[in-house]
Amino acid sequence: MLNLNPYKKGFRCLGISESFARKATYSILAGVVMRRDLIIDGVTLSKITVGGFDSTDGVLSIYRELNRQDIACIMINGCIISWFNIIDLERVNSETGLPVLSLTYEESQGIEHYIRKYFGNDERRLELYRKLGPRELVHIRRTGAKVFVRYLGMSKREVEAILNAFTTHGSVPEPLRVASLFARANMKFATVQLGGKNNW
Repeated sequence: MLNLNPYKKGFRCLGISESFARKATYSILAGVVMRRDLIIDGVTLSKITVGGFDSTDGVLSIYRELNRQDIACIMINGCIISWFNIIDLERVNSETGLPVLSLTYEESQGIEHYIRKYFGNDERRLELYRKLGPRELVHIRRTGAKVFVRYLGMSKREVEAILNAFTTHGSVPEPLRVASLFARANMKFATVQLGGKNNW
């Protein structure tokens, strides 16, 4: 486990978020590198299949495209994205060598029944979901918000420190908030360019 210090000015987090529409063919992933002082010094995009199995590859392609040696951790806005395209957090952690943190914002009893409802007995998808394990509740002291997290390669105390360092208001840390805006803008642009059809 790395010794993280999110209170250093130069501490950098890669935030990854998506823009997705269920009827679309693809969704966009945006990656934003943000320093502890909230300066953005890196952005890139990837695309993944709605309802597919390539979200992990999409996350890894963002990391590799950036080709940065100064990223201290990867923060992901949910690990079940783009219509049940499930991110393998263990693989992201293993192939990047970086601590990985995934956030969600609402209580849930789990989604296995939804996977079965929409995909039947899709054992590959169910296995990926079960592999994620349970979420943990974390309170962001700086804003009073609560979030639900899965994390690898760091302690819960380090998770709390990172969230307090990067969350200025509400419950969404700034790397994820900016990545979401970037993804949405690019999805809208790509769709408009294709006459309202997302089939690129």
